[in-house]
Amino acid sequence: MKKFKLIGTLLLLLWIKTMIVLLAGFNISIHSFLDLCLLLINSIGSLMIALGFSFYFTKKVHAFTLFLATVLTTGILYADLLYFRFYTDFVTLPILFQFKNVGGIGPSTFELMSYWDVLLFADIGIVGWYLNKRRRMPSFTTREKLNYFSVSLALVLLTVAVGLIKTPYLFQEAYDREQMVTAIGPYNYHVYDTGYALGVNLNPLVASKTDTNSPLNYTKTKKNDESDLFGIAEGKNVILISMESTQNFVINKKVEGKEITPFLNSLVKDSFYFDQIYDQTAQGKTSDSEFMIDTGLYPLASGSVFVRNPENKFKSMPHILKKKNDYYSAVFHGNDASFWNRDVMYDSLGYDQFYSKQDYEVTEENSVNYGIKDIPFFNQSITFLQDLPQPFYTRFITLTNHFPFLLEEKDQFIPQASTKVDVVNRYVTTVRYEDEAIKRFFEKLKEKGIYDESIFVLYGDHYGISEKYEPGVLELMNMEDTPLNHMKLQQVPLIIHVPGTKGKNISSIGGEVDIRPTILHLLGIESKENLSFGHNLFTRVENHPVVFRDGGFVTEKFVYKDNVCYSRKNGESLLDNQCKPYKEIARKELGMSDDIIYGDLLRFLE
Repeated sequence: MKKFKLIGTLLLLLWIKTMIVLLAGFNISIHSFLDLCLLLINSIGSLMIALGFSFYFTKKVHAFTLFLATVLTTGILYADLLYFRFYTDFVTLPILFQFKNVGGIGPSTFELMSYWDVLLFADIGIVGWYLNKRRRMPSFTTREKLNYFSVSLALVLLTVAVGLIKTPYLFQEAYDREQMVTAIGPYNYHVYDTGYALGVNLNPLVASKTDTNSPLNYTKTKKNDESDLFGIAEGKNVILISMESTQNFVINKKVEGKEITPFLNSLVKDSFYFDQIYDQTAQGKTSDSEFMIDTGLYPLASGSVFVRNPENKFKSMPHILKKKNDYYSAVFHGNDASFWNRDVMYDSLGYDQFYSKQDYEVTEENSVNYGIKDIPFFNQSITFLQDLPQPFYTRFITLTNHFPFLLEEKDQFIPQASTKVDVVNRYVTTVRYEDEAIKRFFEKLKEKGIYDESIFVLYGDHYGISEKYEPGVLELMNMEDTPLNHMKLQQVPLIIHVPGTKGKNISSIGGEVDIRPTILHLLGIESKENLSFGHNLFTRVENHPVVFRDGGFVTEKFVYKDNVCYSRKNGESLLDNQCKPYKEIARKELGMSDDIIYGDLLRFLE
């Protein structure tokens, strides 16, 4: 019908933009003809509904509402694109409420923009000009409106139905956002995500003690053998160092003949160095790594527990160590206390003290990017640390090695790398600075007599180089661009240093959720009674998967990434049924962990 020509033209423009972003921006994988069909139709119904708001409640099409619908859908698409470029993920409702924690609008955001992005908005001005100039807008009868809405809704329902036929566990695996976007489209996905995010707020009201039985029984049945290292650090201070954005590929790597991490390289020779530990964080990044280490639970798929559930009851490391050996617990971080809602969450986790930006002397001279540089941060922290009651459990959160990896030349201890990717070139210098800061921190600890009475856990909190910039790392490491190498780059270093104890290199796979039971093992504390999805890394069961928040995983034999099962031996794609048993484990553990968090179930175990 002629009167639908205007709506149809705008629908076509928005559909074309959506397809371009899906295929070129998100690099959505097409594994079958059904995937292609879904991508072609999954946005049409939702776009029709959005444009229909311009005439649902009026006799004629309202030009401004039509223009607004065009702008908003384009804005949603672009927000997803920017977020995806760094995090290889899609924006969720909870992440919008913690916007300042993922960088807000600043150097990080502008680094992700491209000159080509202007093409995404090129039609907006033309559409606005045309709608403003057009004097007569089409009008629709009630029946025509009803028919339009019915067709729109039918297309949405058809998309969901076909998506469920392709993936029966589609909504149970909603944490796999690429799978969701492929199946139901980006706009339908955002509607679902909003409804889900609002709905889980009701979970604590209907939860009961019986809901804890399933996760409690499951975690108690884990194989948990003791090793001869059990209790070797009993009663010692615990010092954790969260190494911002530090990936494992920097260990023992040189640039122009100079080591990127000379101190860490020397430390791994005299420590337990786990070289196949994977980043398991989600949208909460650093806060997710803290959460996993302190609680043994998985992070949320959407948003951060620190922001969404800070009032929950937890059975955290500070609680366990306080009860066992009356440990004093503290966190040291040179950023604002409210960043990631830490000032509230640390109370729930049982920390006795939080030293934040307000406790440090922070100046323009000693700061860069997100806050105080690592060297002055550690120098000032020593004064606080030496006055803590012992034994203590402490975490130091570094900042300098944060995207977009900015550092003045006077603070660079190594030349930039010479890859084709500037972000990677700068990353080398900020990692080297972090390494120097940790070296000087260890020297100070020895001077103050703290070193010998402590054990040290140094870990990379999450990846620093996202897929957008990975070509630079592949060039630096002389690696091919393959799914297996991508997974290898998700490894973060884990170094556990126990002074006076001979260390060794341990190559069994693991993740950040496994750090907690490993520390408890060294401290001589049985972890089976402390509900956790982690495994002691010294005795970890080989065939248990390292589970990622999007439902992917790694085992000794397989890698499951982007809904494709690969052989770790040769990188070949395999039949899905070879990964199916591990996929079910991932679905079960992620589901139970979510139930614990959303339902605040640990309150029933007090």
